[in-house]
Amino acid sequence: MEKERSARYAVTVVLGVGAVVSLLLGRSMLLQAGLAVVLGWLLTGSRYNWLYILQHTLGRDINAAVRFLRMHYTLWKWERQGLPTIPLIFSSVAQKNKNKVAFAFEGQSWTFGEVDDLSNRVGNFMKSQGIRKGDTVAIIMESRPDFVCMWMGLAKIGATSALINYNLRLEPLVHSITVAGAKAVIVGSELASALQEVRPKLNNIPVFQYADVPKNAPPKAEEASKLLPGVVDLRMKLWDTPATSLKEDMAQTKNLDHLFYIYTSGTTGLPKAAIINHIRFQFMAVAVHVMLNFKDDDVIYDPLPLYHTAGGILGIGQAVLTGNTVAIRRKFSASNFWKDCCQFKCTVAQYIGEMCRYLLTVPEQPEEKQHKVRVVVGNGLRPAIWAQFCERFNIPQVGEFYGATESNSNIINIDSKIGAVGFVPRYAGAVYPVSLVRADDDTGEPIRGPDGLCQICEPGQTGVFVGKINPKKAHSAFSGYADKKASEKKVIRDVFIKGDSAFNSGDILVMDEFGYFYFKDRTGDTFRWRGENVATSEVEAVISNVAGMSDAVVYGVEIPNVEGRAGMAAIVDPDSKLDLDALVDGMRKSLPVYARPLFLRVMKSLPMTGTFKLKKKDLLNDSYDPDKIKDALYFFDGSSNKFVALTHALYQDIITNKIRF
Repeated sequence: MEKERSARYAVTVVLGVGAVVSLLLGRSMLLQAGLAVVLGWLLTGSRYNWLYILQHTLGRDINAAVRFLRMHYTLWKWERQGLPTIPLIFSSVAQKNKNKVAFAFEGQSWTFGEVDDLSNRVGNFMKSQGIRKGDTVAIIMESRPDFVCMWMGLAKIGATSALINYNLRLEPLVHSITVAGAKAVIVGSELASALQEVRPKLNNIPVFQYADVPKNAPPKAEEASKLLPGVVDLRMKLWDTPATSLKEDMAQTKNLDHLFYIYTSGTTGLPKAAIINHIRFQFMAVAVHVMLNFKDDDVIYDPLPLYHTAGGILGIGQAVLTGNTVAIRRKFSASNFWKDCCQFKCTVAQYIGEMCRYLLTVPEQPEEKQHKVRVVVGNGLRPAIWAQFCERFNIPQVGEFYGATESNSNIINIDSKIGAVGFVPRYAGAVYPVSLVRADDDTGEPIRGPDGLCQICEPGQTGVFVGKINPKKAHSAFSGYADKKASEKKVIRDVFIKGDSAFNSGDILVMDEFGYFYFKDRTGDTFRWRGENVATSEVEAVISNVAGMSDAVVYGVEIPNVEGRAGMAAIVDPDSKLDLDALVDGMRKSLPVYARPLFLRVMKSLPMTGTFKLKKKDLLNDSYDPDKIKDALYFFDGSSNKFVALTHALYQDIITNKIRF
């Protein structure tokens, strides 16, 4: 009866908002909406059930449709104005806001004019060094305004930047530089030692070192003593380089040209260089701005790494494309998060799920209620702490989103639905074709029906999130990776109809009857820890080399009430020769902190299938429970920097959260 009453009410609502919809969406969109309603009525088994859903979602969907149109109008407007690329848009924004603060950072204020000038200097100098349109330059710097000026300057001459994760060392660092085909490296002095370790493997490509000093500080003689041997002092060179406009160079770049590479870990192991072209940057940054209704005077707090999509595009993009002020923090600090928001008068703040949990562990401070933040935007906020987070820190709106750097299937939560990573109206599949398809629990491969097509999940069924590829539309295109083979592995064919293709996210989600999506898990060999993707095969390779073992398996295990999955390694050691101290030392040298396993299982052999595939699922089921496992178990004790025996008492301390992570 409730659904029937709601259905009658829905009919009234539909009729009542018809005039409003026609004004907001125009006749063509109204016609599409009407057709969608009719089709939904005809194609669903229960018209009352469908109208019940419509009654609960119509306001949300109209709001989303209006913002979706605004977003596409913005992209279209730039194209019509002759501003199809990021440097052209930014130059226009900088001219209009020359004296406005673009970036606030460590007591410094960088105006749009200053950022534009420094990026011009970078472009002019790198051009004088032989860098041309289509060339790639790797950038290794911590988060600071100079980082943005570097890739912007390169973009102004049509070059592509490879934004290197500054946590990488040794082989992963070499791979990231070489896989992008970098012809030069720009390194911040704060990371020069990491680059120096691998320079012999970089085939003598030019290195430009940039000092980490306050802006506009004149070069000093003592800075030369901190330079790597055989490098170019980039700060000294830029000081003498004119900030001449690069309009002619910028006019040669198209919106589908590569802007930069952002690296994402995947099942292949080493980082993959995802292609970000100009139109994709625009789409992602503008989507967040418009869908979450940012204002022109909003100040965004960005404490995230600028080599990542969230910090480097969604955050920085608000300054680059829409003229907002962005407060950059070099590295996230839970104790200073709200203090920074108060200091910079931020109205929007970015997060990743781990950060939210860290913030809740900080003792109460006055600033957590004195700030002016009205919306936080990010991904990974656990449903279990969502309400607590909003209540304690007085947050009116959470803009949780879902999507990978390279993905064409991105969704966003615009109405703070607790736990939801976004939504797609049940009748809007033709406009935004994303879906969940059934997948094999062990392999993650899509399950196909008798017709050879993927099987679409019903509400309440978990499945792999996929997005139909349409290269003609920015929100549905898939640019892929620098490695074409890696790109092909993310594409599945014959999904909805014969001959089509879709991006396979590899993530397991579930959708409810109202079209809200909820994240469940990841397929394949990647897991998240400390807000970073950990590629298990990369860690396996390091462990095998360091420990001299023939086989090693790495996987993510859950710790109660802790975000993400901690790394666990199962190592074959039939002769009991494993040197735990050497293993710790090797991992410290070769792996970033977030990729180092916290748990260790030493085995005589690894379980395999009849086709010699490792049964990782069995290991996952055992986790690190000493009651289930008879093999030797160890836990990494950060205070002593050693692996210690995982006893029953220690296990209880871990699962009851007496040990903090």
